[in-house]
Amino acid sequence: MKRYIFLLAGLFVNGLGVSFITKAGLGTSPITSIPYTLSLGFTPTVGMFTLVFNIFLIILQVILLRRNFQLQNLLQLPIIALFSFFIDLTMSLLGFIQPETYLLKVISLVIGCLILGFGVFMEMVANVAMLPGEATVRAVSDVFSTDFGKTKIAFDSSMTVIAAILSFIMFKHLDGVREGTIVAAILVGFIARLFKKHIGGIEKILIS
Repeated sequence: MKRYIFLLAGLFVNGLGVSFITKAGLGTSPITSIPYTLSLGFTPTVGMFTLVFNIFLIILQVILLRRNFQLQNLLQLPIIALFSFFIDLTMSLLGFIQPETYLLKVISLVIGCLILGFGVFMEMVANVAMLPGEATVRAVSDVFSTDFGKTKIAFDSSMTVIAAILSFIMFKHLDGVREGTIVAAILVGFIARLFKKHIGGIEKILIS
């Protein structure tokens, strides 16, 4: 039970981190780049588009893994539903954040990366289930026998490129994907690993 509570807290922190990064106005994280870009051009919220997009990723996993797709992987559905809800909730709570200068935008971006990195660390500690983004990368890596790390980089890059293309199609200019997207792609994983290295021992206290 403790693991699920910790996962729930981690999902909220993740949503808060994504919202902080997005509110910085320098782009959003790679995995939310497509939902966020779509939300700029259509009525549904970024959380709603995140839910739909991740359901698509789960379907993609089923296609890739076929008989190897395990029923426990369906845990991704309630997890992504909660994550999507937390994104919309925290986007609303952080409505007051509207940095005007570039320096304030960078500060907001870094704060968001720190929060999201800690949220990812909390997910790692809970060790209940992967979010659909990581689970899809794992599926591709298993099916095509590729390195997980390199596949993750290719996946994030693809999401960013697709979001950029959608932006140009809808707005005739780049919107939703900016330098902050690249910074988030680099920093978040690094920050999560730092937390695991320096306070990873907390797992025995919180989860045992």
